[in-house]
Amino acid sequence: MTIKIRTCTLEDVHTLQEISYETFKETFEDQNSPENMRAYLDKAFSLKQVEKELLNPSSHFFFVYVNHEIAGYLKVNTGEAQSEEMGKDFIEIERIYIIRNYQKQGLGKYLLNKGEEIALEHNKRKIWLGVWEKNEQAISFYKKMGFVQSGAHSFFMGDEEQTDIIMTKRLQ
Repeated sequence: MTIKIRTCTLEDVHTLQEISYETFKETFEDQNSPENMRAYLDKAFSLKQVEKELLNPSSHFFFVYVNHEIAGYLKVNTGEAQSEEMGKDFIEIERIYIIRNYQKQGLGKYLLNKGEEIALEHNKRKIWLGVWEKNEQAISFYKKMGFVQSGAHSFFMGDEEQTDIIMTKRLQ
């Protein structure tokens, strides 16, 4: 198995939109109403929104490939692109999503390591992320990778308010 990572560009906007939509839906569709899922997907992953995020110089997107096929993606936010103000020492991993057929192959760890590499390149010593309180598999993974719970914030899935656990990690 060959794993590669590539920075996304504006030329990737359609592919990024498709994979964002697909992986989010795969991950959360069973735990949310169809109406709230549709409302969130239409807002968060509209072509206009994905393009806006790709054009933000403080947001960084990466595709991960397995044997030359896209298997998932990573979104890292620096500076004002972060979804919460955490202080100047932090960067945010906003999204790590792997297509279902490629899960359990170490790609999440691979992308998380890329996020940590970016943090160090930006002279940041702390990294944070938000994870839905009901996503026990992801919470367990992040704990295994050295993250600790440090807070919580609201996340809206359509009109339903949900709670994301904020997890942080200090880098060496």
